[in-house]
Amino acid sequence: MRRLLRILFVFSRYRLDSLIPLERLPWLAAFLLRYSPLNLIPIGAKSRGERLRLALEELGPIFIKFGQMLSTRRDLLPDDIADELKKLQDQVPPFPSHLAVKEIETALGQPVDELFKLFEREPMASASIAQVHAAELKTGEKVVVKVIRPGIKKVLRKDIKLLYTLAHLLNRWVPDAQRLHPVAIVADYEVTLFDELDLQKEAANTSQLRRNFEGSPALYVPQVYWNYTRRSVMVQERIYGIPVAEVDRLIEHGINMKKLAERGVEVFFTQVFRDNFFHADMHPGNIFISFEHPHDPQYIGIDCGIVGSLSEEDQQYLARNLLAFFRQDYNEVARLHIESGWVGEGTKVNEFATAIRAVCEPIFEKPLKEISFGQVLLGLFQTARRFNMEVQPQLVLLQKTLLNIEGLGRQLYPDLDLWTTAKPFLESWVKQRMGPKGVWKNIRTQFPNWMEQLPELPNLVYNALEQSQRTERRQIKQEALLTRLVESGERKRRFGSVSLGWFLILAAILAASDGWQWLLELPTSAQWLLAAGVLLLARR
Repeated sequence: MRRLLRILFVFSRYRLDSLIPLERLPWLAAFLLRYSPLNLIPIGAKSRGERLRLALEELGPIFIKFGQMLSTRRDLLPDDIADELKKLQDQVPPFPSHLAVKEIETALGQPVDELFKLFEREPMASASIAQVHAAELKTGEKVVVKVIRPGIKKVLRKDIKLLYTLAHLLNRWVPDAQRLHPVAIVADYEVTLFDELDLQKEAANTSQLRRNFEGSPALYVPQVYWNYTRRSVMVQERIYGIPVAEVDRLIEHGINMKKLAERGVEVFFTQVFRDNFFHADMHPGNIFISFEHPHDPQYIGIDCGIVGSLSEEDQQYLARNLLAFFRQDYNEVARLHIESGWVGEGTKVNEFATAIRAVCEPIFEKPLKEISFGQVLLGLFQTARRFNMEVQPQLVLLQKTLLNIEGLGRQLYPDLDLWTTAKPFLESWVKQRMGPKGVWKNIRTQFPNWMEQLPELPNLVYNALEQSQRTERRQIKQEALLTRLVESGERKRRFGSVSLGWFLILAAILAASDGWQWLLELPTSAQWLLAAGVLLLARR
């Protein structure tokens, strides 16, 4: 509650209510905002973009990351707001340098002057989780030293608790929230966020990505210096390039923008499908462009704190879905969604295919600049609600990365034909994975395991047969026991009926008077009891 009140205070202090378009709200909400007490607080001289940026900075890492993602979506935001949010990528206010030095010395166990030939106290960049200082090793290599912000974990825990509270409230009060899995999404985000606080994990991710693209002309990943890396400190090779968001500088250096945009798509799909290990925090602050070969541009990727991977099943379904989508085979898209369990089993393929076609058909054969992804997303949300399509928490990181990539593509080369660029890559991957070569490769991969298990095969067969026989014998015993129980119940029922019949006859006799004329002299009640007993005995 305290954190929620803090958020509301910051919201009010920077008058973020003035950014809400009243004409798009229901009349009651618009009325309440128009005449709320917030209007008594002066807006001040700061622009709306600056107020939004300052509010997100004050609220902390989760809100800053949200602003970073929004900063790539110039198709959805006015330029003045997008320009301000762009500063959140690497210009967040730094923490004091003496705290950074203290953390480095504590983690590495030596004074900074003994560790480095040169260490710049003034940070060269600062982001939501950490800040970076330039340095030079004793051996002469130029490096950067990344240091985690002090006290950041406490702030993150408060925000995560608040997100869990909101997720549980959604589950309880919003009928449509069940298929969105808000609690599972928050849980996944919590793991991802706290992993980012461990720079040893980031270093491991960086090393893995570097190996995956070793010698690649498309992507370069800087080297990690493990001797200087701990949970709160990481040292890696310093890179020199142009920030990808500075399009004017890229053009000045003669960078081939069309090839750069196409390579961005290639790098993304390579990470997701070839390596199944993708950089999931690809906002422009983490991407640079090498200017050594302008006509053959190369990306430089840093900050691998958040990475993603898919299960083999999700990877295959996603590839087949995308390929069917690029081929405009909507029946296949619908069938795959049903088969994978992303929509209900009772969904009719033709109805679902028709709904997807209505949303997606208008965007084909158009460059990015002519596609309204806002309308596409709205249509997809409506389709998802209609067919009770569930959000897949394991794909949320991938979807976030796709939003960043698509927004970046709009900035670099708006004439990019995304479908034409991606389709050949996916066709090649599916052919390699599911064609004869892929099957043979899988056989060769699994063959050593099969050979290792071959001596155990007779035992496995014998155990399986023995288990089958034991199961069969158990079933026979259970059936025999059930038969005996039924027969026993039937005998008890018959015995009970006969006993009751004789009891009723005896009761009638006892109720009668003396003499041979007792049958005629029985009271009416005794006659009824005698008749019932005779009927029961006759039935037996």
